[in-house]
Amino acid sequence: MSEVLELGKRAKKASVKLANVSTELKNRALNAMADALIVNAKEIIKANKKDLEEGKRRNISTALMDRLLLNEARIEDMARDLKEVAFLKDPVGELVKGRKLPNELEVLQVRVPLGVVGLIYEARPNVTVDAAGLCIKSGNAIILRGGSVAINSNLALTDIIADAGVKEGLPENCIQSISTADRAAVTELMKMHGYVDVLIPRGGASLIQSVIKNSTVPVIETGVGNCHIFIDKSANLNMAKEIVVNAKCQRPGVCNAAETLLVHKDVAEKFLPGILRKLQERDVEIFGCPITHSICSDVNEATEDDWKTEYLDLKMAVKIVPSLNEAILHIQKYGTNHSEAIVTEDYSAAKSFTEEVDAAAVYVNASTRFTDGGQYGLGAEMGISTQKLHARGPMGLEALTSTKYVIYGKGQIRS
Repeated sequence: MSEVLELGKRAKKASVKLANVSTELKNRALNAMADALIVNAKEIIKANKKDLEEGKRRNISTALMDRLLLNEARIEDMARDLKEVAFLKDPVGELVKGRKLPNELEVLQVRVPLGVVGLIYEARPNVTVDAAGLCIKSGNAIILRGGSVAINSNLALTDIIADAGVKEGLPENCIQSISTADRAAVTELMKMHGYVDVLIPRGGASLIQSVIKNSTVPVIETGVGNCHIFIDKSANLNMAKEIVVNAKCQRPGVCNAAETLLVHKDVAEKFLPGILRKLQERDVEIFGCPITHSICSDVNEATEDDWKTEYLDLKMAVKIVPSLNEAILHIQKYGTNHSEAIVTEDYSAAKSFTEEVDAAAVYVNASTRFTDGGQYGLGAEMGISTQKLHARGPMGLEALTSTKYVIYGKGQIRS
């Protein structure tokens, strides 16, 4: 029997038990998992160093190396996130709605776990802990398959938190990681219909599209983030500079970082020189449209590919647009339905932007970097869903549940 099939069988069995575990036990386990991360920080960092060395050997980008890095502060953050998830309300068993029919049947709709969640992700080992914590609190078993560049970190984290959870009374095998970096394991996981109830891919466009096209398991599409910021003609330009720099530079290797800056033509000559200087001071490489290039000649000329690209790096495309409508049309053509922002002091412009831009998160006068489960008060996230079925936006506990109907009768039969 293959490793993946064995994991699937174990997870399915564990999910049946986990679905009926008490909130108290789940919370106790989550806190124990958090404590175990702190106690075993040196072991985690040691495993992570192996991955960092492999990342250097593969010459991965600085931004991706940052996503891969674990240190004491980041381990403490992961532990804190688990404790926050423990503090959140348990969605399992929640009454969504109920009513009594004319025939006296009492119909209740209640929240239930999805079952077994498969997560396929790339270079961020903190996802291992966030995802496991959310699945435990929402009553789901999880099978994790992280990227090969982070395999040592992911396996160490999985072993530590899974062991801590079982010691507190969680079912064995409710948190598991695939131990091989072989791509065939991903293919097999995608075919685990009957053992895995939903697959969530987190990573680049090629990974997500591969899972969508090849999986026989239902898929929740997440996170390619070709995110835009539009600077309207009425914008507070000082505010705009701060928002753009934050959205691009704070963590450029994540999906909610801004990739394209759109600027209204009426403020371009006033706004562009200052913002581009601020970005270049932070080593951002600029790819500009012809008008951008005419205003600031020291930028690269943008190609069609630049409007389509999720850089995940210190790079940004810049385009001057003649109107709000043209900005919206550009986003409709090139956006990935993730996070989009407008900076404006015009209520009508803000209203048009929020109504006409189709994205999981639409911001007015704020950075796209806030599209995050923790920032939204969800404790953590499984990913940011960019589709419309079942869940959209940062996926917290509620997004990891389905519902079922429970009907109470008094002997009624259908005529």
